[in-house]
Amino acid sequence: MAGFTVAIVGRPNVGKSTFFNRLLEQRKAIVDDVSGVTRDRQYGVAEWAGKSFNVIDTGGFVPQSEDVFEREIKKQVLIALEEANAVIFMTDTVTGITDLDDAMADLLRRSPKPVFLAVNKVDNHERYLEASEFYGLGLENTFFISAMSGSGSGELLDAVSALITDDHLQAMEDEKPLPKFAIIGQPNVGKSSLLNALVGEERTIVSDIAGTTRDTIHTHYNLFEKEFVLIDTAGIRRKNKVSEDLEFYSVIRAIKAMDEADVCLLLIDAKQGITAQDLNIFGLAAKKGKGIVFLVNKWDLMEKETNTARDYEKQLKLKIAPFTDVPIIFISVKDKTRIFKAIEMGLEVFENKQRKIPTSQLNEAMQNAMKAYHAPVVRGHAVSIKYVTQLPTNVPSFAFFTNYPDDIKTPYKNYLENKLREDFNFKGVPIRIFFRKK
Repeated sequence: MAGFTVAIVGRPNVGKSTFFNRLLEQRKAIVDDVSGVTRDRQYGVAEWAGKSFNVIDTGGFVPQSEDVFEREIKKQVLIALEEANAVIFMTDTVTGITDLDDAMADLLRRSPKPVFLAVNKVDNHERYLEASEFYGLGLENTFFISAMSGSGSGELLDAVSALITDDHLQAMEDEKPLPKFAIIGQPNVGKSSLLNALVGEERTIVSDIAGTTRDTIHTHYNLFEKEFVLIDTAGIRRKNKVSEDLEFYSVIRAIKAMDEADVCLLLIDAKQGITAQDLNIFGLAAKKGKGIVFLVNKWDLMEKETNTARDYEKQLKLKIAPFTDVPIIFISVKDKTRIFKAIEMGLEVFENKQRKIPTSQLNEAMQNAMKAYHAPVVRGHAVSIKYVTQLPTNVPSFAFFTNYPDDIKTPYKNYLENKLREDFNFKGVPIRIFFRKK
């Protein structure tokens, strides 16, 4: 991430996510009173006093802990410190200074980065007096705030934004919108493991407890001259499994991640094959006009003969028909087999989705297609298509101008779509076709 980046760190339940949401003015992190619910880093862009900066919300920091998540979270915080230009260290006046706060302050005092101590939940005069004990942590930039009401956060943000120079802002301006890939699929098919395998550092906490990844995580990928944003979503489950409120949020979040993405990498388990739930996810992504790449994971576990992959692909395409022009890649996240091919294909699908075809070329190709197979005759009248144009939309969309727009049925529409795909390579991308009165 270019530009200026601020990391929010602190032990669990001090209000980091509340403050993060206030900065971003949206419910981005899942906030719940269960310790360690925000288990991962969340990225967003905040604005203050005319300046933009990136914000990272880290999981709660708990050092020397036996708990596997808390040990992982410590690693997360250290990575966040490495990535950030400045750090907001959050504590909570209600609990007072804990051993964890001490341990963290010790780490932060040694960091060369500017550190701002935010003492949260200071929402009345009494708490204001109690908060003064936090000066004992020895951090010079100390602010008393209430993340809930926002009081005190203005002064803190003034101090942070004072560090942002024109160079940082220019870097933010220069950023071209990067292709966004959402890794989607059911729980435990290997989404977080794929993310970690690609990025080569542990961004998301992976364990085989279903529902570990409860939020979407944005990871900026810039390796091997390829650059894009990876969105790792919580697993999408069938509705009857959504018992906790948190699960419900995760489903919504996964759908929102799909909305944000340009291309969906849909991971399925080779052994299980494509399930009804996978078909729902696929249908939803296609309906939303997203590019799609199928990744068949755990291919290393399959018994293989000469045509295993070919037959598997054929079966898969039967189930996803009529939209079958979709790349299918057989991968093993564990062995890192073909995972980079998956990314190359994702970038190719992204290019296909942006494709704009010159009108003259489009009309020449479509006139040839219509000569080869005429539109059906309606009530004794020949249907003629006079002209085709591509519409200026996010999803490749084409308007065919004709004398009988309402009489052209699905089979002919499918034929025209297939011809467009043959002539102009829209692999992995849904196409919209409209018939309009000439």
